[in-house]
Amino acid sequence: MAASEAVLQVFSGASSRPYCFDACVNSLNSVISLKFHVNYKKNKGIGCIGLHNGLRNRFSVRVFHGVDGYSHGKISSNRWNSMSCKCQRAESIGGLTADDGRQISFPVNGVSNVQSLQDFELDKQLNNKNGDFTANKVDAVGAANDTVHKAHAKSVEDEAWDLLRESIVFYCGNPVGTIAANDPNDSGILNYDQVFIRDFIPSGIAFLLKGEYDIVRNFILHTLQLQSWEKTMDCYSPGQGLMPASFKVRTVPLDGDDSATEEVLDPDFGEAAIGRVAPVDSGLWWIILLRAYGKCTGDLTVQERVDVQTGIKMILKLCLADGFDMFPTLLVTDGSCMIDRRMGIHGHPLEIQALFYSALLSAREMLASEDGSADLIRALNNRLVALSFHIREYYWIDLKKINEIYRYKTEEYSYDAVNKFNIYPDQIPPWLVEFMPNRGGYLIGNLQPAHMDFRFFSLGNLWSIVSSLATPDQSHAILDLVEAKWAELVADMPFKICYPALEGQEWRIITGSDPKNTYVFISITLTALVNL
Repeated sequence: MAASEAVLQVFSGASSRPYCFDACVNSLNSVISLKFHVNYKKNKGIGCIGLHNGLRNRFSVRVFHGVDGYSHGKISSNRWNSMSCKCQRAESIGGLTADDGRQISFPVNGVSNVQSLQDFELDKQLNNKNGDFTANKVDAVGAANDTVHKAHAKSVEDEAWDLLRESIVFYCGNPVGTIAANDPNDSGILNYDQVFIRDFIPSGIAFLLKGEYDIVRNFILHTLQLQSWEKTMDCYSPGQGLMPASFKVRTVPLDGDDSATEEVLDPDFGEAAIGRVAPVDSGLWWIILLRAYGKCTGDLTVQERVDVQTGIKMILKLCLADGFDMFPTLLVTDGSCMIDRRMGIHGHPLEIQALFYSALLSAREMLASEDGSADLIRALNNRLVALSFHIREYYWIDLKKINEIYRYKTEEYSYDAVNKFNIYPDQIPPWLVEFMPNRGGYLIGNLQPAHMDFRFFSLGNLWSIVSSLATPDQSHAILDLVEAKWAELVADMPFKICYPALEGQEWRIITGSDPKNTYVFISITLTALVNL
């Protein structure tokens, strides 16, 4: 099994290919070519999915990983060159096969191409036999172009890997992560010279696919040691099981000996963050990466360790704890995920719910069966059922749902009320009707009483497909919408993290006039963990 396919299986928690893979492929009626590349950015190193125009009905999806980081140490090229790639990747569409050995067919313009490659080879042989000069010339030109393209891509990828490895952070001589940004010309690095949990995930997946497992294993185990540290903010300690947003390797003098020093890991739970908010997503990302590590390497000894099992349980207990919130979704304060700035996502943002669903699936596969875990596994299963129903039923929006909302009756009091969240039809924004295509739909960004955030959040929707939180039909519809609204969501730049961007008075009220949350900043690229 290819490592990339194993990573995809992480998010379904199943031993077979998740149906989200087929949804990503078939719903576009096009060829989806996924290649792994790394791109050098002049700001914070953020991964992205770059969707670039090809033919009218063709997507080319490239996975980029930002590797900028304040230089925190270099690694010798000889040391890394000695590590060989242990993950097999298909070099072309024709080489992709299913689990049962069947060749995977990618439909083009709605027509299956199961035998297109065979027909093409047969036609080429016939043309060569008949002395078709034109066909031979076209083949020669195409082969030359492919050679040039592969050489260019290889050089870009090699350069990107060099940049990524320059951003590696070492602790006691061992690699433990990559720093968030590496711009030598920027004097105001703030905390971008630290290892962020969420920012390391695309780097970690890249290392796993490259067959370089040590850095991911060290990252998992060392961040576990930082779980629920003793730091406080306004006299309050972090909740038991909370993972830090980031950590930094510091060199401090030994007690009683100024001539000797030691390295320590200094975590940040939000007490030094710009918005002073604790990270909700760090623990979820950690569980997902732990599952990916086990699936890629086949080394299950890490997840079976007693301290790792305890860490998983602590994160789950923190997320599944009873409180005043009665929804199956996870309550999140604004700025505690994605970026530590106000984006108007206080409540139950889709991104966190998709990550929460993935983490629950992954944890269920990794938790050891023992008497002490029975109640936790039961609560986990119940939450999975309720969460998936809640998101699929109430977060979904398409033309049919818009028409239903227009006919909503408000102030309904009963157990069988149709308008369960007391949504007023007047809150439907004018842009939504123009934005929604005849074919397609998506999961809205947030849902609370009398409030639906109709903005399209890319990470939440794409991760819902990857994790199978969205149904197969919904996965098809989300990708149909992306295809139909390419100009608005992608245009000439990587995938926008949020559409539409806030402007004017609405921007001032929701973001607090934050200049980094203008429509330009909102178009930052999103972290993506899909690679084939």
